[in-house]
Amino acid sequence: MSNIKLVVCDMAGTTVRDDREVEYCFFKAAEQTDLTASSDRVVAMMGLPKKRVFQTLWQEQIGCDRPDYQTKVETSFAAFKDILETHYRTQPVAPTEGCLDLFTWLKSQGIKIALTTGFYREATNIILERLGWNQGLNSDYIGSDSSLIQASVTPSEIFNNEGRPAPYMIQKAMYQLGIIDSKTVIAIGDTPSDLAAGINANCLYSFGVTNGTHTREQLAAYPNDGLFASLSEFQTKLASLLD
Repeated sequence: MSNIKLVVCDMAGTTVRDDREVEYCFFKAAEQTDLTASSDRVVAMMGLPKKRVFQTLWQEQIGCDRPDYQTKVETSFAAFKDILETHYRTQPVAPTEGCLDLFTWLKSQGIKIALTTGFYREATNIILERLGWNQGLNSDYIGSDSSLIQASVTPSEIFNNEGRPAPYMIQKAMYQLGIIDSKTVIAIGDTPSDLAAGINANCLYSFGVTNGTHTREQLAAYPNDGLFASLSEFQTKLASLLD
C-alpha cells in the first residue's frame, strides 16, 4: 500500500474550471498595453507566476535592457490584475469535473489537500472565497483536518515570488503541514510547469489532467508520471495505489 499523505493540486484548469478565461485576461491586458502575444506563447506559459509571463513577453518584444522595460511590465501586469480580479468577482466560478468528489474521497482516506497556483495571493483569495474553499483556513492559509483543503500556497508567499516550475510552493505546503518525505506527496496540474514542479519537488508522482489549458498531446511532450482526462479518472488511479 502506498503511503500517500498529501495531494498538491493546481487551481485554474485543474481544480477550478477554466474555459480559457485566464488566457482571455492575458490578451485583454496585452491589447490595452500594446503588448504582442500569440495564443501558443501564452498557453505555453500557463502555470507560471503571472508577472513572469509579462516579463518574458516584453523581453521578447523589446528586450530587457530598454529603460522603459520595467515600466511596461508593471503597466501590463497592473492591467491584467484589474481584468483578472474583475472577472473572478463578477463571473461564475466553479470546480472542475470530479473535483469535489476527489476532495471528499481524499478526506475519507486521511490524505491532506494543498492548492498551489500561478496566481498572486489577492486573486487566489477571490477564487477561494467565491468557492467557499477558504472556510477553516487561518491567516497563513492553513486549515485543519475538518476544512475542505488544508493549505493554499501562492508565489506571493515565496521569496522573490518564485513559483513554478520551482518546487518551493510544494515544499512550503509540506513544511506547513508537517510532511517530511516528498515521496508521500503527489502533485497534479494541467500545465508543463505543474508537471515540472512536481518532478523538481521529488514527489512520488507528478501527474497531469488534460481537460484544462493543455491537451494530452501537448502535455505528453513533457516528463510526467501519467495523464488523466479528469480528476475523476485521477481519483480512480489514486484508489488503485492505495489497494
